[in-house]
Amino acid sequence: MSKVERKNIQVSQEEIARQHQFIEEIKQLNYQKEMQTERKKRFYLATFGCQMNEHDSEKLAGMLGEMGYSECEDMDESDLIIFNTCCVRENAELKVYGHLGAMKHLKEKNPDMIIAMCGCMMQQPEVVEHIKKVYRQVDLIFGTHNLYKFPELLFSAINSNKTVIDIMDSIGLIAEEMPIERKDEVKAWVTVMYGCNNFCSYCIVPYVRGRERSRYIENIVDEVRMLGRQGLKEITLLGQNVNSYGKDLGNDTTFAKLLGELNEVEGIERIRFMTSHPKDLSDELIFAMRDLNKVCEHLHLPFQSGSTRILKEMNRKYSKEDYLNLLEKVKINIPGISLTSDIIVGFPGETEEDFQDTLDVVEKGRFDQIYSFLYSKRTGTPAAKSVDQVPEEVKKERFQRLMEVQNRISNEINHEYLDKEIEVLVEGESKTNDKIYTGRTRENKIVNFDGNSEMIGKLVRVKIDTVKTWSLEGKVL
Repeated sequence: MSKVERKNIQVSQEEIARQHQFIEEIKQLNYQKEMQTERKKRFYLATFGCQMNEHDSEKLAGMLGEMGYSECEDMDESDLIIFNTCCVRENAELKVYGHLGAMKHLKEKNPDMIIAMCGCMMQQPEVVEHIKKVYRQVDLIFGTHNLYKFPELLFSAINSNKTVIDIMDSIGLIAEEMPIERKDEVKAWVTVMYGCNNFCSYCIVPYVRGRERSRYIENIVDEVRMLGRQGLKEITLLGQNVNSYGKDLGNDTTFAKLLGELNEVEGIERIRFMTSHPKDLSDELIFAMRDLNKVCEHLHLPFQSGSTRILKEMNRKYSKEDYLNLLEKVKINIPGISLTSDIIVGFPGETEEDFQDTLDVVEKGRFDQIYSFLYSKRTGTPAAKSVDQVPEEVKKERFQRLMEVQNRISNEINHEYLDKEIEVLVEGESKTNDKIYTGRTRENKIVNFDGNSEMIGKLVRVKIDTVKTWSLEGKVL
């Protein structure tokens, strides 16, 4: 496939080589220090927000590993602390500021410690200005568009007495061939595109992640082939709206065609993706999910509100009826598919009637699970300027009612699995009991069972004997 020239999209090979040179420079500095102290340099990395941020942190960890750092779980023992931030909701920002306040005494104890801030929060000028004024212990600030420059920026911070700030306001660049440290031995995230063009009225993402940029299909396929050779069994394709993949490439590339290419990769057993925007969920993609054997029977399709009036205010570009018709088409073509969704409770101007429409979609859609959030004002978005904000107590009361409905539905759906034999990809030990192992079905159901370490990464048959609202339990056959 011929590549389409896209000005200022792809980071040049020369620039990638330059960043690898900075990696080597820092590696030599760390090696010299290790020889003097008999102690390897350590880093602590805290990640806030979505899977995109988690995957960005894997890239940071990969670069740091090549620089000679080892990861640790204790900030007090670290030589480098990084906060990879999120600005989608206010709570995430408040957590970051809380951690930053505690950093002052650590910096006083260890003046050579480097404190770095990156991620979505840093793309907001007012946030950067606030950190500069209030949190002088921060040594390095960079954003989402220049993650690939981290080696160079860290080298500057190590050799500077001033805070190093590098925020790119222009469209972000796509950097291939940078190190990644995968956090899981069974499954992996693979970014297929960056940014978002939708500008939903409540969402800050297009302002901090930029406009949509798709990776070249051959680069994605090469990455997934490597994962297959390394023994990973499942991939989750990431993008703010994966359904838009390929539209900026200027050719006939679509997300469905990408799935078709990845379905042929040896070693990979399962393919998932998120997130999908309803307005861009094509028949071609639905048919690909139906026909491609490795694509899992699970679709995350946020609807945000059941009210057509509120959806228009949100700039979502579909109606309640459009969404329900789309769900019906998906269910007809992919029987037994599990559905999950995102819902915002208390969007400005939401009335009780609007909320009843949301409950109606939940009842008719019969989602396996929903991720619901109280509306959070985001400075810079149109919705934040609305004078018709819903009182917090009303939001919380509606949220509780919503969860009562969804918990009932989730429990009813899970009970359909009782006494069934299902295929589970074993992911590892349970976080709460090392004698219990856990995995997921193709429908993304969590299943717990007695197992052993030899099962990790394998597909096993489990008969379900216990059903809970959020998980299943059973015995390996």
